[in-house]
Amino acid sequence: MHIENFKIFSDLVESQSFSRAAKLNGVTQSAVSQQLRAMEKHFAVLIVDRSQKQFRLTREGQKLYDSAKEILHRYEKLVSDLQEMKKVISGTIHISTIYSIGLHELPPYITKFLKEYPSVNVRVEYRRSNLVYEDILHNSVDLGLIAFPTKMRQLDIIPFLEDQLVMICNPDHPLGKKKSVEIADLGEEKFIGFDQDIPTRKATDQMFRDRKIDLMPVMEFDNIETVKRAVEINAGISIVPSATVKQEMKQGLLKAITIKGSEITRPLAIIHRKGRVLTPAMKKFISTLTGKPYQDVLDVGEKPDKNAKS
Repeated sequence: MHIENFKIFSDLVESQSFSRAAKLNGVTQSAVSQQLRAMEKHFAVLIVDRSQKQFRLTREGQKLYDSAKEILHRYEKLVSDLQEMKKVISGTIHISTIYSIGLHELPPYITKFLKEYPSVNVRVEYRRSNLVYEDILHNSVDLGLIAFPTKMRQLDIIPFLEDQLVMICNPDHPLGKKKSVEIADLGEEKFIGFDQDIPTRKATDQMFRDRKIDLMPVMEFDNIETVKRAVEINAGISIVPSATVKQEMKQGLLKAITIKGSEITRPLAIIHRKGRVLTPAMKKFISTLTGKPYQDVLDVGEKPDKNAKS
């Protein structure tokens, strides 16, 4: 048995999908099936209960999975420890991030990180919030970047930034002449919102509910860029993170208005699967994002989420 065999088997068990395990390891679905049969032959046990419609391990299969995870963890820890001993900062960091962070918050940090550690390759995937969590839980990526982090027992959560939420409108909109607005001023406006399962939408919905204001969006979109385009053509107003509209404000395409009496912020966080061995490169990247040495980041501990799930 090679370490790759245990990795493929572990991914198969956690994803319960031959196609996903194949994709994670760069092999064909047939190769995953052959690998499973080879392991059953090698250990002379039945690993998967084929009498069940759903993917289910036998008792022996569960024992093998538990041991495979331990072996993989020890191997990853060994590789990480050897890199730290040699002071090597290299390899690939695979990141899954929501669009707004990936497009507007992350680029300067990546530029700074790669300037200091040019031997590291940073791969970024732009995903909806729920898929970022899925990527992390399935070990498809190393780190996730999300807003309004949801506390889960399988995750470690590291606070990253706090974004202020602002109202945006077309410069010719009547509200565009104001420096600030009351939340009550927005109740009668055409509102352009995010899809209902997006955390920022849930936060704004709660803000209006707390003030007993009924708000019915005239449009709903799944990403920040489309929301901004709709506001640019004066189809309505919206509430978005301030960092996401800096360019449009400079170009005179949008006005960002402070919301009075509202300290609405959007907490951003780095997430990774609990117990995952982080390479020296991953630790340095987390330090770049947080502005703190990695050990100090650990001392902060998890920050529970009081908002709804993504």
